[in-house]
Amino acid sequence: MDTVSVNIFRDNLKKLVEKVANEHTALKVTRRAGEDFIVMSAEDWEREQESLYVLQNSELMRQISGSLSTHTKDSGYKPTDEQLNEIFGI
Repeated sequence: MDTVSVNIFRDNLKKLVEKVANEHTALKVTRRAGEDFIVMSAEDWEREQESLYVLQNSELMRQISGSLSTHTKDSGYKPTDEQLNEIFGI
């Protein structure tokens, strides 16, 4: 993650915001007399929120763990060719 001072951020706002949005890289902005803050695209923020939701949901994490276990043993659910075609839009 790149870091810039609030003064540099202010002077280069458009360029830095475009970089954050286009490259999907967060930017840390430091302030001399206050708390630092992070600038990130809305898309990246939403993805982070989804990840946090999954990680904080113990039941969902158990399901993922169980799925991984059956997948590595090749004993999990196997969709039919018709179901796979529907999933992949063929």
